[in-house]
Amino acid sequence: MSAHFTLHEATFSSRAVRAGVDNKPDEVQTMNIIEAMECMEQVRALLGHPVHIDSWYRSSALNNLIGGSNSPRGHSSGWCIDFICPAFGTPKQVCNAIVESGIKFDQLIYEGSWTHISFHPAMRREILTAHFNAGRKTTYTEGL
Repeated sequence: MSAHFTLHEATFSSRAVRAGVDNKPDEVQTMNIIEAMECMEQVRALLGHPVHIDSWYRSSALNNLIGGSNSPRGHSSGWCIDFICPAFGTPKQVCNAIVESGIKFDQLIYEGSWTHISFHPAMRREILTAHFNAGRKTTYTEGL
């Protein structure tokens, strides 16, 4: 689909496989994934190393199973990617590099052990840090 990313990589979920959940995107979601792939090519070029995708597209059923956000800008739309790039550095270093690069994005979240990025067309350039609290809902603060 792009130089370094495939539709299989964007839609594969071991959680979906284990739960028997269909994780196939429709035509609109597939087009969103393809657009997001082009943006991820910019991220990969910036980082200079392959990135490992942890989560990209999630069907509504998979997203509900995981407890993800139901936002129309979320993973179920195909715009969001959770990834790491250990050869470049920590997720915080990845986030800092993306912010400093000027790459356009809708949302960038430092999630502690991974980076979340969204390429929804709104391109708000929202930058957040996630705070995970055992047994409570994840909270977010502005900035890294």
